[in-house]
Amino acid sequence: MSKNTLRNVAIIAHVDHGKTTLVDQLLTQSGTLERQFQSEKRVMDSNDLEKERGITILAKCTSISWEDFTFNIVDTPGHADFGGEVERILGMVDGVLLLVDAAEGVMPQTKFVLTKALEQKLRPIVVINKMDRPDSRYDAVLEEVFDLFLHLNATEEQLDFPTLYASAKNGWATSDPDTASDNMTCIFEAIRDCVNPPKGDVEAPFQFLATMMDSDPYLGRILTGKIYNGRAKVNMPVHALNREGKVVEQGRITKISVSRGLTPHYVDTAEVGQIISIAGLTDATVSDTITPIDCTTALASQPIDPPTIAMSFSINDSPLAGQDGKKLTSRVIRDRLMKEMERNISIKISETEQKDIFEVAGRGELQLGILIENMRREGFELSISRPRVLFKQDENGNRLEPIEEVKIDVDEEFVGTVVEHLGKRRGEMKDMQPLDGNRTRITFSCPSRGLIGFRNELLTDTRGTAVMHRSFEGYGPFKGEIEKRRNGSLISNGDGKALAYALWNLEERGVLFINPSDMVYEGMIIGQHSRGNDLDVNPLKGKKLTNVRASGKDEGIRLTPPTIMTLEKAISYIEADELIEVTPQHVRLRKKYLNPHERKRFAKSGNMDG
Repeated sequence: MSKNTLRNVAIIAHVDHGKTTLVDQLLTQSGTLERQFQSEKRVMDSNDLEKERGITILAKCTSISWEDFTFNIVDTPGHADFGGEVERILGMVDGVLLLVDAAEGVMPQTKFVLTKALEQKLRPIVVINKMDRPDSRYDAVLEEVFDLFLHLNATEEQLDFPTLYASAKNGWATSDPDTASDNMTCIFEAIRDCVNPPKGDVEAPFQFLATMMDSDPYLGRILTGKIYNGRAKVNMPVHALNREGKVVEQGRITKISVSRGLTPHYVDTAEVGQIISIAGLTDATVSDTITPIDCTTALASQPIDPPTIAMSFSINDSPLAGQDGKKLTSRVIRDRLMKEMERNISIKISETEQKDIFEVAGRGELQLGILIENMRREGFELSISRPRVLFKQDENGNRLEPIEEVKIDVDEEFVGTVVEHLGKRRGEMKDMQPLDGNRTRITFSCPSRGLIGFRNELLTDTRGTAVMHRSFEGYGPFKGEIEKRRNGSLISNGDGKALAYALWNLEERGVLFINPSDMVYEGMIIGQHSRGNDLDVNPLKGKKLTNVRASGKDEGIRLTPPTIMTLEKAISYIEADELIEVTPQHVRLRKKYLNPHERKRFAKSGNMDG
């Protein structure tokens, strides 16, 4: 394959601006999509959680043949928590399609992904998507995009970006919003004309940079990346070099595959510029350079933004441990976390002084929540701590904390409530703009720790009508203390099966999290107290029976439906002295110390973190 007919391009955008749907249409209209996939939607979202949540979590590469050209297209995540995936991918492409919603316009993640693309000296092709929306305002959105390019110090060449208008959902795109179209040919033409062919010397020694990693039960570790120089051949002896140029391992390339549509095709050789997957190495990982043994030069790889939030993962030591899952020991938990760190370089795993507790650091609550959800589906049982932010110090020893840009779209009647509550969380309002439909967009700069648990509070305060987007802005001076959760917990004082009569009597004490017949244990949190203190209660107490006949029938007990804690709600709800018990079938809240006497002792010592 000539590199002159090859184009490597990534599709970048804010979450839910239509990246995966656009890839579907490009695959279909180029004739590349296999017949068995043509009835599916978002075929690139192959992960179960991606299909359920409608978001892209893992970057994926596909190849499209159009006329005499081959386009390697990478679908990237749109959520800020998976920014590590975006950063790696941009290193192996030569252009990007920047998608922007024709109604929502520039959002926090739009700024993030464009920043990364401009830093890589890439020239974006801007696609104003969702032109079919009745609230489309494409002219204003294009101005927002241009202003963002200026704000990010784009070069003259980058500022001269081509603009296309599309409805990926309906399968059309055009260069003129006033001219109708029924296909996406102009996008293919823009990729052909505006994205440079890959650089590199086919006669130079082979150099390949791993940017994604997967595993196969038959082939072992699979590394995906771009060939920067030379040729790859099956059975070629190679070694892997880390970013510092140190040898990680030596081995041979046993398999080479390239993408054609959604399926891998195995080849004997591949040349400079191609995005390929190779097998044969066992220790090499993301950001390593694969090259012949006589070559000792490692390719430069983009540094990844550091983790900003951490949680503790430990064994499940509750009285109900082992009833759902099969993977319970600290050894199997450690092995699973270490495999995750190998594949996902934006996650950091470290052991603590207590050998059965591991600190897992990542880019946000969603990223760590996805990891926990995957582990519970794999049969693990875990205890999870409250998220905490990771602080830094400047050269003068001053404390710095991660700051995020937050954009909230909200009905006008709730603007005051949102501003008040984020103000209490040390958020500073930067901008306020009216939107169509009596809605307002408010932009804040807020410390990450102030946003822990805020999403659920926001939805409650705005009756579920607010939409919040956030992205990492950088580190800033410590903003001061933030007021904690105002309500205490209702804590079970015994082990057994919860009774309806007991829960009926407890309803006046607060909001319950459990149903009748649910198993509970001492120290388990069964609800939120209506007051600020924790309260030990008895959910096992049944109605006393007598041999005296009542004058009338007892009224049936009617309970208010409980608030069921999902994993996401639980992560944002718990305090520092509480844990989440996660099993394949249940998400339970509990106190770190189940015994009330231990809780009192640690409370007096002022060391509730244990």
